[in-house]
Amino acid sequence: MPHDHSHDDPHALLPSDPALRVKALETLLTRKGLIDPAALDEIIDTYENRIGPRNGARVVARAWLDPAFRAALLEDATAVVSDLGFYGRQGEHMVAVENTEAQHNMVVCTLCSCYPWPLLGIPPGWYKSDAYRARVVREPRKVLAEFGVTLPSETAVRVWDSTAEVRYLVIPQRPAGTEGMGEEALMALISRDSMIGTALASAP
Repeated sequence: MPHDHSHDDPHALLPSDPALRVKALETLLTRKGLIDPAALDEIIDTYENRIGPRNGARVVARAWLDPAFRAALLEDATAVVSDLGFYGRQGEHMVAVENTEAQHNMVVCTLCSCYPWPLLGIPPGWYKSDAYRARVVREPRKVLAEFGVTLPSETAVRVWDSTAEVRYLVIPQRPAGTEGMGEEALMALISRDSMIGTALASAP
């Protein structure tokens, strides 16, 4: 099959692996003095480790441990997470929905990719994909199965459409065998995907 570009094209010299391409771009911008690597590392660390999904996991773990906190979160999530300092752009108006034996919740943004950055960090690529956005509304159980989640037939599945006005946090069900575990230990069981609704919290 003939190539549609010349090997003299500068892009042909870049590695095909996305991570290597990003590193090459970062190196070029650093050499030109356009970015500060230390500042870039700080931004990445903030979104990957400090902003999310640890913030959301802390909220969920506390809801599992403290019934009064859980009730307040379900009543007014925006106020509760703001009090914890987890607020900002893309997280101004939050609603918490709780998974139970009777209902499993999933979140999508059918129009674009609205997502609670202050709680969950950087959105996954699949969340922004056309396939997920279209299919999760029509066939949520099939999408869940593709993520490895099979629910009992009696468990209803509800899909919440995130918008610029409202963003959602799923409180996954607390796994069995976690009695006596503290907040930090529980946080390790809570993944970003479980707070979107495409996964369950991990067993201890």
